[in-house]
Amino acid sequence: MRWPVVIPGLVLIGLVAMLGYGLTRQPSILPSALLDRPAPAFNLPTLANPDRHVTTQALQGQVSLVNVWASWCVACRAESSRVAEITQRTGVPVIGLNYKDKRPDATRWLTVFGNPFSVVAVDASGRVGIDWGVAGVPETFVVDRQGVIRYKVVGAITEQQMNQRLIPILNKLKSAS
Repeated sequence: MRWPVVIPGLVLIGLVAMLGYGLTRQPSILPSALLDRPAPAFNLPTLANPDRHVTTQALQGQVSLVNVWASWCVACRAESSRVAEITQRTGVPVIGLNYKDKRPDATRWLTVFGNPFSVVAVDASGRVGIDWGVAGVPETFVVDRQGVIRYKVVGAITEQQMNQRLIPILNKLKSAS
């Protein structure tokens, strides 16, 4: 038998099979170790006033979204209007987590593209993003009244995700006692 030909052939077949399987997956659906767990603690300055801070307590007592974004993120531009629409349709406040950005750039971005956030926390070092398991921007987290993460969107929120997943989840959490 020709082992020098068979072994590389089997390896190649295995790699092609793994690639084929990977192509059938949806990259925006990533499992998160934080689902159904309390949101990681944070205490960050706000974009509007560095002397004012936003903490994990802002997530207690109401259903909310945490949207991780940056001025340098092209996908965040496309998502901005959907984030505003979600707030408009559900009444759920959105806490913006400005990730590894410069204050003037973030402020300018909000002026140009609109500000869908009830408050923007500045994570200049990216440390809080790491605690939240952020792989890249944008990412959005649904947080229930108890401060527990219930759902996560990786990448820009699409029209379909907004209508079929996010808004129904938010409305269900809001109606739960």
